[in-house]
Amino acid sequence: MILAAGLGKRMRPLTDHTPKPLLKVGRKPLLQYHLEALGAAGIREVIINTAYLGERIEQFAGDGSAFGLTIHYSREPEPLETGGAIHRALPLLGEAPFLMINGDVWTDYSFKALAQPPLEAETLGRLLLVPNPEFHPQGDFGLNTRHCLTRADDAPRYTFAGISLLRPALIADYPKRRAAFPLLEALLPAIDNGRIEGRLHQGRWSDIGTPERLNQMDQSLALARS
Repeated sequence: MILAAGLGKRMRPLTDHTPKPLLKVGRKPLLQYHLEALGAAGIREVIINTAYLGERIEQFAGDGSAFGLTIHYSREPEPLETGGAIHRALPLLGEAPFLMINGDVWTDYSFKALAQPPLEAETLGRLLLVPNPEFHPQGDFGLNTRHCLTRADDAPRYTFAGISLLRPALIADYPKRRAAFPLLEALLPAIDNGRIEGRLHQGRWSDIGTPERLNQMDQSLALARS
């Protein structure tokens, strides 16, 4: 599942007429990198949630055949936040673990790697973490010696990369689920119960959250081509 419903407020005016996942870095829309990487990982079924300028995303990605994929759309009347987006898409997701990717990140990480080994029966998710970037020095989650996320103060903290492997049950069984709510709400009790794993990625990654970071990533990819 690719999250692509956000308003992109911090990217304006670039997102006045273009949804953030279609902004280009290295001559390609961010969304195209994800679709190509998912195809390369052997994934064939993809869900994209849409809201703001969703018709532009559907025009670009179509039915997915151009990328060797089958794409389904979870259309939202307005952005429902991450937890709400998964809740709305549950009928499309089924019961098996699924990859979830923020539409506004760029990475060289191989998505296939996050699904290996398979999640243990009691594990509800596995989040990809990265070293804390300059714009987020405090990080998001601690990682303990058992490779589980923790809120303990003595564990090293890292930043959530916006890429995860989740069981739909994380949301389907969350008692406070509703139309719109953040994924973090459901994650915190699961973290406290030791049911969310973390994996650290030391390679290339960027949260394309501002025009400045978009330009930085674009310049970095241009240098790599030269």
